[in-house]
Amino acid sequence: MARLLATSDLHISHRKNHEALDALGSYPDDWLIVAGDVGERAEHLALALDLLVPRFARVFWTPGNHDLWCPAGAVDRTRGQARYDELVALCRSRGVLTPEDPYVAWPTDPGLFIVPMFLLFDYSFRPPGVTAEGAVAWARETGVVSGDEFMLDPTPWPSRTAWCHARVAGTAARLDALPAGARTILVNHWPLRHDLAVPPRVPRFSIWCGTTLTEDWHIRYRAEAVVTGHLHMRHTVVKDGVRFEEVSLGYPRDWNGARGIGAYLRRLL
Repeated sequence: MARLLATSDLHISHRKNHEALDALGSYPDDWLIVAGDVGERAEHLALALDLLVPRFARVFWTPGNHDLWCPAGAVDRTRGQARYDELVALCRSRGVLTPEDPYVAWPTDPGLFIVPMFLLFDYSFRPPGVTAEGAVAWARETGVVSGDEFMLDPTPWPSRTAWCHARVAGTAARLDALPAGARTILVNHWPLRHDLAVPPRVPRFSIWCGTTLTEDWHIRYRAEAVVTGHLHMRHTVVKDGVRFEEVSLGYPRDWNGARGIGAYLRRLL
Protein backbone atom coordinates (compact mmCIF):
# COMPACT_ATOMS: atom_id res chain seq x y z
CA MET A 1 0.00 0.00 0.00
CA ALA A 2 1.30 3.43 -0.92
CA ARG A 3 2.39 5.78 1.85
CA LEU A 4 2.63 9.57 2.00
CA LEU A 5 6.02 10.52 3.46
CA ALA A 6 7.48 13.93 4.28
CA THR A 7 10.81 15.61 4.93
CA SER A 8 12.25 19.12 4.78
CA ASP A 9 15.46 21.06 5.34
CA LEU A 10 17.67 18.64 3.44
CA HIS A 11 20.40 21.33 3.17
CA ILE A 12 22.42 19.40 0.62
CA SER A 13 25.06 22.10 0.40
CA HIS A 14 26.45 20.21 3.42
CA ARG A 15 28.45 17.22 2.19
CA LYS A 16 27.06 14.82 4.81
CA ASN A 17 23.50 15.59 3.79
CA HIS A 18 24.27 15.33 0.09
CA GLU A 19 25.96 11.95 0.50
CA ALA A 20 23.09 10.66 2.64
CA LEU A 21 20.53 11.74 0.05
CA ASP A 22 22.53 9.95 -2.64
CA ALA A 23 22.44 6.79 -0.48
CA LEU A 24 18.68 6.93 0.13
CA GLY A 25 16.83 3.76 -0.84
CA SER A 26 13.99 3.39 -3.33
CA TYR A 27 10.30 3.87 -2.45
CA PRO A 28 8.58 3.12 -5.76
CA ASP A 29 5.02 3.04 -4.38
CA ASP A 30 5.25 6.03 -2.05
CA TRP A 31 4.66 9.76 -2.42
CA LEU A 32 7.13 12.23 -0.91
CA ILE A 33 6.66 15.80 0.32
CA VAL A 34 9.79 18.00 0.42
CA ALA A 35 8.84 21.04 2.49
CA GLY A 36 11.59 23.49 1.62
CA ASP A 37 15.24 24.36 2.29
CA VAL A 38 16.87 21.90 -0.09
CA GLY A 39 19.75 24.32 -0.63
CA GLU A 40 20.77 27.87 -1.47
CA ARG A 41 21.07 27.55 -5.25
CA ALA A 42 18.78 26.33 -8.00
CA GLU A 43 21.40 23.69 -8.77
CA HIS A 44 20.87 22.21 -5.30
CA LEU A 45 17.18 21.67 -5.97
CA ALA A 46 17.89 20.18 -9.41
CA LEU A 47 20.41 17.76 -7.93
CA ALA A 48 18.07 16.71 -5.11
CA LEU A 49 15.10 16.16 -7.38
CA ASP A 50 17.20 14.17 -9.84
CA LEU A 51 17.96 11.84 -6.93
CA LEU A 52 14.43 11.76 -5.48
CA VAL A 53 12.13 11.61 -8.49
CA PRO A 54 13.31 8.17 -9.72
CA ARG A 55 12.93 6.76 -6.18
CA PHE A 56 9.32 7.81 -5.44
CA ALA A 57 6.02 7.46 -7.25
CA ARG A 58 5.30 11.20 -6.88
CA VAL A 59 7.12 14.16 -5.34
CA PHE A 60 5.74 17.46 -3.99
CA TRP A 61 7.86 20.54 -3.26
CA THR A 62 7.40 23.81 -1.40
CA PRO A 63 10.13 26.48 -1.14
CA GLY A 64 11.90 27.49 2.04
CA ASN A 65 13.82 30.63 2.83
CA HIS A 66 17.21 29.10 1.94
CA ASP A 67 15.91 28.10 -1.50
CA LEU A 68 15.18 31.79 -2.16
CA TRP A 69 18.43 33.22 -0.79
CA CYS A 70 20.68 35.31 -3.00
CA PRO A 71 23.69 37.27 -1.63
CA ALA A 72 23.46 40.98 -2.35
CA GLY A 73 26.48 41.01 -4.66
CA ALA A 74 25.65 37.88 -6.64
CA VAL A 75 25.13 38.53 -10.35
CA ASP A 76 24.78 34.91 -11.49
CA ARG A 77 21.51 34.08 -9.68
CA THR A 78 17.88 35.05 -9.82
CA ARG A 79 16.22 36.59 -6.78
CA GLY A 80 12.75 37.26 -5.38
CA GLN A 81 9.80 36.24 -7.52
CA ALA A 82 12.14 35.39 -10.39
CA ARG A 83 13.94 32.84 -8.21
CA TYR A 84 10.65 31.27 -7.14
CA ASP A 85 9.52 31.08 -10.77
CA GLU A 86 12.83 29.46 -11.74
CA LEU A 87 12.44 26.79 -9.05
CA VAL A 88 8.82 26.08 -10.01
CA ALA A 89 9.87 25.61 -13.64
CA LEU A 90 12.70 23.33 -12.56
CA CYS A 91 10.22 21.19 -10.57
CA ARG A 92 7.70 21.03 -13.39
CA SER A 93 10.36 19.88 -15.84
CA ARG A 94 10.81 16.84 -13.59
CA GLY A 95 7.13 16.17 -12.92
CA VAL A 96 7.29 17.51 -9.34
CA LEU A 97 4.16 19.24 -8.00
CA THR A 98 4.52 22.75 -6.57
CA PRO A 99 2.32 25.38 -4.86
CA GLU A 100 1.42 26.62 -8.36
CA ASP A 101 -0.08 23.33 -9.53
CA PRO A 102 -3.60 21.92 -9.04
CA TYR A 103 -4.03 20.20 -5.69
CA VAL A 104 -3.97 16.41 -5.99
CA ALA A 105 -6.21 14.04 -4.03
CA TRP A 106 -4.83 11.01 -2.21
CA PRO A 107 -5.52 8.01 -4.47
CA THR A 108 -7.57 6.02 -1.96
CA ASP A 109 -9.44 9.05 -0.57
CA PRO A 110 -10.69 11.46 -3.28
CA GLY A 111 -11.88 13.95 -0.67
CA LEU A 112 -8.41 14.43 0.83
CA PHE A 113 -6.16 16.91 -1.00
CA ILE A 114 -2.42 17.43 -0.62
CA VAL A 115 -1.84 21.19 -0.57
CA PRO A 116 1.74 22.47 -1.03
CA MET A 117 1.86 26.16 -0.08
CA PHE A 118 4.31 29.06 -0.20
CA LEU A 119 3.30 31.62 2.44
CA LEU A 120 6.47 33.28 3.83
CA PHE A 121 6.43 35.38 7.04
CA ASP A 122 5.37 38.87 8.08
CA TYR A 123 7.00 39.42 11.53
CA SER A 124 3.63 38.88 13.27
CA PHE A 125 4.93 36.03 15.45
CA ARG A 126 5.90 38.53 18.16
CA PRO A 127 4.62 39.63 21.58
CA PRO A 128 1.71 42.13 21.71
CA GLY A 129 3.97 44.94 22.92
CA VAL A 130 6.36 44.71 19.96
CA THR A 131 5.46 46.49 16.71
CA ALA A 132 6.10 45.07 13.26
CA GLU A 133 8.51 47.94 12.62
CA GLY A 134 10.39 47.16 15.82
CA ALA A 135 10.40 43.38 15.53
CA VAL A 136 13.86 42.96 13.99
CA ALA A 137 15.43 45.31 16.57
CA TRP A 138 13.62 43.35 19.32
CA ALA A 139 15.15 40.10 18.07
CA ARG A 140 18.60 41.67 17.84
CA GLU A 141 18.45 42.59 21.54
CA THR A 142 19.25 38.92 22.21
CA GLY A 143 21.75 38.60 19.37
CA VAL A 144 19.26 36.97 17.02
CA VAL A 145 19.12 37.86 13.34
CA SER A 146 18.08 35.89 10.28
CA GLY A 147 19.97 35.75 7.00
CA ASP A 148 16.58 36.45 5.41
CA GLU A 149 17.13 40.13 6.24
CA PHE A 150 20.09 40.18 3.85
CA MET A 151 19.48 37.41 1.34
CA LEU A 152 15.72 36.95 0.87
CA ASP A 153 14.96 39.63 -1.69
CA PRO A 154 11.18 40.21 -2.19
CA THR A 155 11.50 41.89 -5.63
CA PRO A 156 9.19 42.96 -7.23
CA TRP A 157 7.18 43.16 -4.01
CA PRO A 158 7.96 46.22 -1.86
CA SER A 159 8.68 44.05 1.20
CA ARG A 160 8.74 40.48 2.45
CA THR A 161 5.54 41.27 4.36
CA ALA A 162 3.76 42.40 1.19
CA TRP A 163 4.88 39.24 -0.61
CA CYS A 164 3.68 37.13 2.32
CA HIS A 165 0.24 38.77 2.38
CA ALA A 166 -0.18 38.32 -1.37
CA ARG A 167 0.74 34.65 -1.06
CA VAL A 168 -1.66 34.11 1.83
CA ALA A 169 -4.55 35.78 0.00
CA GLY A 170 -3.96 33.84 -3.21
CA THR A 171 -3.60 30.52 -1.41
CA ALA A 172 -6.73 31.11 0.67
CA ALA A 173 -8.71 31.78 -2.51
CA ARG A 174 -7.55 28.48 -4.00
CA LEU A 175 -8.35 26.58 -0.82
CA ASP A 176 -11.79 28.19 -0.64
CA ALA A 177 -12.44 26.87 -4.15
CA LEU A 178 -11.91 23.22 -3.16
CA PRO A 179 -15.03 21.04 -3.26
CA ALA A 180 -17.41 21.45 -0.31
CA GLY A 181 -16.28 19.29 2.60
CA ALA A 182 -12.81 18.66 1.15
CA ARG A 183 -10.14 17.73 3.67
CA THR A 184 -6.49 18.66 3.39
CA ILE A 185 -2.88 17.88 4.14
CA LEU A 186 -1.50 21.42 4.44
CA VAL A 187 2.21 21.74 3.59
CA ASN A 188 4.31 24.87 4.14
CA HIS A 189 7.93 25.44 5.01
CA TRP A 190 7.12 27.97 7.74
CA PRO A 191 4.91 27.00 10.73
CA LEU A 192 1.26 28.02 10.54
CA ARG A 193 0.90 28.82 14.25
CA HIS A 194 2.87 31.14 16.53
CA ASP A 195 2.76 28.73 19.48
CA LEU A 196 4.57 26.12 17.37
CA ALA A 197 7.23 28.54 16.12
CA VAL A 198 9.22 29.54 19.21
CA PRO A 199 12.61 27.75 19.26
CA PRO A 200 13.64 27.32 22.93
CA ARG A 201 17.25 28.36 22.37
CA VAL A 202 16.42 31.40 20.21
CA PRO A 203 12.78 32.29 20.96
CA ARG A 204 12.93 35.67 19.23
CA PHE A 205 13.74 33.94 15.94
CA SER A 206 9.97 33.40 15.82
CA ILE A 207 9.45 36.63 13.85
CA TRP A 208 10.96 34.95 10.76
CA CYS A 209 8.82 31.82 11.20
CA GLY A 210 5.37 32.52 9.75
CA THR A 211 2.25 34.66 9.93
CA THR A 212 -0.69 34.80 12.33
CA LEU A 213 -2.96 34.98 9.28
CA THR A 214 -2.81 31.17 9.15
CA GLU A 215 -3.42 30.41 12.85
CA ASP A 216 -6.83 28.82 12.17
CA TRP A 217 -6.19 27.25 8.78
CA HIS A 218 -6.00 23.73 10.23
CA ILE A 219 -9.66 24.13 11.24
CA ARG A 220 -10.83 26.37 8.42
CA TYR A 221 -9.54 23.95 5.76
CA ARG A 222 -10.35 20.71 7.60
CA ALA A 223 -6.73 19.57 7.82
CA GLU A 224 -5.90 16.00 8.71
CA ALA A 225 -2.27 17.03 9.10
CA VAL A 226 -0.16 20.18 8.82
CA VAL A 227 3.39 19.61 7.57
CA THR A 228 6.16 22.17 8.12
CA GLY A 229 9.92 22.47 8.54
CA HIS A 230 12.20 25.47 9.13
CA LEU A 231 12.82 25.01 12.86
CA HIS A 232 15.05 21.90 12.75
CA MET A 233 12.95 20.66 15.68
CA ARG A 234 11.31 17.40 14.62
CA HIS A 235 8.07 16.80 16.52
CA THR A 236 4.43 15.82 16.31
CA VAL A 237 1.93 18.03 18.16
CA VAL A 238 -1.85 17.66 18.15
CA LYS A 239 -3.95 20.84 18.18
CA ASP A 240 -7.74 20.74 17.92
CA GLY A 241 -7.46 17.09 16.90
CA VAL A 242 -5.08 17.91 14.02
CA ARG A 243 -1.53 16.59 13.75
CA PHE A 244 1.14 19.26 13.27
CA GLU A 245 4.25 17.53 11.89
CA GLU A 246 7.62 19.30 11.89
CA VAL A 247 9.66 17.10 9.54
CA SER A 248 13.09 18.77 9.26
CA LEU A 249 16.23 16.79 8.63
CA GLY A 250 18.44 19.82 9.31
CA TYR A 251 22.15 20.53 9.34
CA PRO A 252 24.58 17.63 9.95
CA ARG A 253 24.55 18.37 13.70
CA ASP A 254 20.76 17.95 13.81
CA TRP A 255 20.52 14.27 12.87
CA ASN A 256 22.34 10.96 13.21
CA GLY A 257 24.12 10.15 9.97
CA ALA A 258 24.45 6.49 10.92
CA ARG A 259 20.67 6.12 10.63
CA GLY A 260 20.45 7.52 7.10
CA ILE A 261 17.82 9.90 5.74
CA GLY A 262 15.28 7.11 5.32
CA ALA A 263 14.90 6.85 9.09
CA TYR A 264 13.79 10.48 9.22
CA LEU A 265 11.06 10.34 6.58
CA ARG A 266 7.78 11.06 8.40
CA ARG A 267 4.82 8.86 7.50
CA LEU A 268 1.61 10.91 7.16
CA LEU A 269 -0.73 8.43 5.46
